[in-house]
Amino acid sequence: MSLAQETPGAPATMPAASIVPPAPSTATRRARRGPKSLIGRIVLWILLLGFTALFMYPFVWLLAASFKPRGEVFDNRLIPKTFLPENYVEVWNQLPLLSWMFNSVAIALLAATAVAVSSSIVAFGFAYFRFPGRSLLFGLVLATMMLPGAVTMIPIYLIWKETGLLGTWVPLWGMNLFGSAFYIFLQRQFFLGLPKELFEAARLDGASYWGLFWRIAMPLSVPSFIIVFLFEFQASWNNLQAALIYLNAGSVDEFTAPLGIAYAMTKYSPTAGGQGDYQYVMLASLVVTLPMLILFAFGQRYFIEGVATQGRKG
Repeated sequence: MSLAQETPGAPATMPAASIVPPAPSTATRRARRGPKSLIGRIVLWILLLGFTALFMYPFVWLLAASFKPRGEVFDNRLIPKTFLPENYVEVWNQLPLLSWMFNSVAIALLAATAVAVSSSIVAFGFAYFRFPGRSLLFGLVLATMMLPGAVTMIPIYLIWKETGLLGTWVPLWGMNLFGSAFYIFLQRQFFLGLPKELFEAARLDGASYWGLFWRIAMPLSVPSFIIVFLFEFQASWNNLQAALIYLNAGSVDEFTAPLGIAYAMTKYSPTAGGQGDYQYVMLASLVVTLPMLILFAFGQRYFIEGVATQGRKG
C-alpha cells in the first residue's frame, strides 16, 4: 500500500516525469542563441575575408603589374591604367622562359622522386626492423636537422667539384638519393601506425623484406608519400641558392626559373644598362607561380587525408 493510501487526505504522489521542467523547443533554443551566433558568424566572415584579401594582395598586384607598360609597373594600381596584354606575347621573345620552366620542372621531379623514395626506404627500416643501436642511429639522423645549411655548403660544393659535376643538374638533386632527416622522421611515424599483423601475415606467406615495403607499406602510405613529394617539389622549385652556386656559370638557357628571374632583374635594371622593363619580370614571376598553384590544387586532398590519418592515430 502506498503512503497516499496509508495517510488519509494526503495528495496522490506525482509521477517523476511531471516534476521535470519541459525541455525548450528547437525554436526557443535558436531564439536564445540566434543573435549571438549571427554576430559571431558575421565577425568570422569579416576576419576570413580580411585575411584572404591580405594574402591575395601580392598575387593580385603581380597580376596587375604584368599587364602594365614600363612606366606604370610600380604605381600600386590593382586595375592597370594602361592595359597591355601584348606583354604575354613579348615575354617569350625577351626571356627564355620556356627553357627555365622545363629545367625547373625536370630538376624538381628528379629531386622530389629521389628524396621521397629514399626517405621511405630508410624510414621503413627504422619502423619495422629491430636491431642494436637503432634508437641511437635514428637520433643521429634527426641530429643532422640541427646543422645549418651554411655549415655544410662548402664541404658539399667541394665534393661535387671533385666529381666534376659542377655546371650540371646532378648537384641540384643528387644529394636527395640519400634521403632527408625530416622526411625520414615523417614517413617513419606513418609506418609505425600500420598494423603489424599485415606484415606478420605476409612474412608467413613467404614475402621478402622488399615485398613488405613495396607491396604493403607503400600502398598504405600513399598520402604521406605524396606529401613528401609535394614538399620537396616546392623546395626544389624555389631553390635559388643551389642554382646560383652550381648553374650560374653556364648558359642562360640552362638556368632554373628562380635563377632566371634573378637574371632578368639584373638584365632590366637601369644600373646595369637596362631600360627598366620590369613588367616582363613580373609576368615571368606570375607564370612561374602557376605550376605550383596547380600542383597543390590537385594534391590538397592528400594533405587532408594525411593529416586526418595522423589524427586518428593520436
